[in-house]
Amino acid sequence: MSNSLKTTLLLGLLTGLLLWAGEALGGSQGLVIALGVAVVMNFGSYWFSDRLVLRMYRAQPLEEPQAPELFRMVRELTTAAGLPMPKICLIPSESPNAFATGRDPEHAVVAVTAGLTRLLNREELRGVVAHELGHVHNRDTLISAIAATLAGVVTMLGRLAYWGALFGGRRADDDDGGPLSALVMMIVAPLAAALIQMAISRSREFGADAFAARVTHDPFSLASALEKIAVGCQRVPLPAGPATAHLFIMNPLRGSWMSSLFSTHPPTEERIRRLRSMTV
Repeated sequence: MSNSLKTTLLLGLLTGLLLWAGEALGGSQGLVIALGVAVVMNFGSYWFSDRLVLRMYRAQPLEEPQAPELFRMVRELTTAAGLPMPKICLIPSESPNAFATGRDPEHAVVAVTAGLTRLLNREELRGVVAHELGHVHNRDTLISAIAATLAGVVTMLGRLAYWGALFGGRRADDDDGGPLSALVMMIVAPLAAALIQMAISRSREFGADAFAARVTHDPFSLASALEKIAVGCQRVPLPAGPATAHLFIMNPLRGSWMSSLFSTHPPTEERIRRLRSMTV
């Protein structure tokens, strides 16, 4: 399935969820309101979801004099990959991680944490940056940002249904389907958010890893970086929301049986094994 079709399906799913929620919680008036919200959300998801994510993690744009070695590295990799130079941002966190965002390669942003730049050596950092450029090259970044928006909306709908049921809120023309819809939403919404992220993210990480190995001709440095990042994320978790965890090269959430069940990333051990088995 092409990424443009996936984007269309995600936006359609976002619209359908909002309309269903509006009708279930507010009847015909809620449906009209939800339609207006859906139009705004679809427009915002396409044009501004990347900015929202960057603002969420307080990512600050870098200029070349501030990080000349990082800029040189990114320029070398984009030249080798045939990509335009992205903007580079720094996330003020000691948790080692990185992500890429932007609606297309011409508007791409690569964001790295301060902790990542201190933890990795040059070749390992080069592998991580190449991985993120792989998401840009494969046009995963728009889908990832929209998925973050969609997952956030689904989670929000579940919370609205919960509070609506808790305080007895129901529409004027409610019938037996109203409470049932709210109950279904409370149960399904968080699960749906996790499944949306998982379905989109897990295969993409393997693809970006393979891209990085081809561009750098050094899969072993990325494998080493993933080992260090996995340990670093456990020691210093990034305060990330579940709706955006799939954006990062490594799941930033501290592990638990539930987060493992709905992991947005494939097992790190499998990623490392594949990288170390590559010949480039």
